[in-house]
Amino acid sequence: MKIPFKYTFRNFKARKLTAIITVSGIAMVVFVFAAALMMAYGVEKTLVSTGSAENIKILRQSSQGEISSIIDGDTQNIIRALPHIAKGNDGNLLISAEPVVIINLAIKNGGMSNVTVRGVSQPVYQLREQVKLVEGRLFNPSLRELIVGKSINSKFEGAQIGSKVKFAGDNWEIVGLFEADGSGFESEMWGDSQQLLNAFNRESSVSTLTLKLDDMANFEEFKRAFETDKRLKEFEPKIEQKYFEEQSEILATFIRVLGIFITVIFSFGATIGATITMYSAVANRTVEIGTMRSLGFSRRSILTAFLFEALLTSLVGGIIGLFIASFLQFFSISTLNWNSFSELAFSFSLSPSIIISSLIFALVMGVLGGFFPSVRAARLNIVKALRAG
Repeated sequence: MKIPFKYTFRNFKARKLTAIITVSGIAMVVFVFAAALMMAYGVEKTLVSTGSAENIKILRQSSQGEISSIIDGDTQNIIRALPHIAKGNDGNLLISAEPVVIINLAIKNGGMSNVTVRGVSQPVYQLREQVKLVEGRLFNPSLRELIVGKSINSKFEGAQIGSKVKFAGDNWEIVGLFEADGSGFESEMWGDSQQLLNAFNRESSVSTLTLKLDDMANFEEFKRAFETDKRLKEFEPKIEQKYFEEQSEILATFIRVLGIFITVIFSFGATIGATITMYSAVANRTVEIGTMRSLGFSRRSILTAFLFEALLTSLVGGIIGLFIASFLQFFSISTLNWNSFSELAFSFSLSPSIIISSLIFALVMGVLGGFFPSVRAARLNIVKALRAG
């Protein structure tokens, strides 16, 4: 004989105070769990959107980031001679030779942090169409001028249009503000490639090359030609989007592992709270359980009813925690990107997999917290339970 589900819902409503306390505890744990996953996913999403699936990035093998990669002038000329590199409307190759350096800037609310300054060549605006100037003008290639991403503009002192930033022994004027669809480029400053090379006395050596092929279907052929040339054995070509996806792995994994570790600690408290709540429910309804057993309800039905009640409690808590966590999508934060050692601004981001994982996590807490009390309820002796009244 099965116990109807309305019995569980009725008892859930009857224990309002204990239910609210337990639901609140589970909601808090799920909030922290979802926030950690949303943060990690936000990092991944920001960095992956930085690269394009249509661009190729060339850098030194085994370099952990662009700042640790160097491509000398002779190597650049060899690469420019490879087949299938696209040309722009002006007939020039669509290649941006990019030196990347790190400078230190003051944060508006106190402290200092690293900021990436990227030198770019003229074709860069055809290679990265997501970059759009929203205020001011583009830098003059003949002058020490920079355009700045909106994340840097809003966080750092002296990163506003008309301000000057001093590095490499000179003052660089901020002349423009750009957006890049929320990608990592919004956490950078851009200037002319040659100006940056001259300022740091790097002659013609850049950090990376970014180029576009005439057709991405020719990538394998381009890669084969690249790898066949022994002069290029120290370098490697990667699809730009894949490169930035790899860059996100270390930071995103660290955030995810740390968040889950903290959440697991919190979950012990929530699980213990759920266990106490369910044991209290069993103790307060001993006579009721004995009556149901005497009416013919099986032990399995009682176990199922109490376990379902624990799952219902955890599910409600999980949904509330997720609902609160969803508002984090309206906030942007920044952290240090370990690969580039510079500031990276990103937003919390929610995905279907995070929703599913968070709800499963909540249900697991419900099962762990409700299983033993449910077993105790099912094992109550009918006579002793009735006498307890």
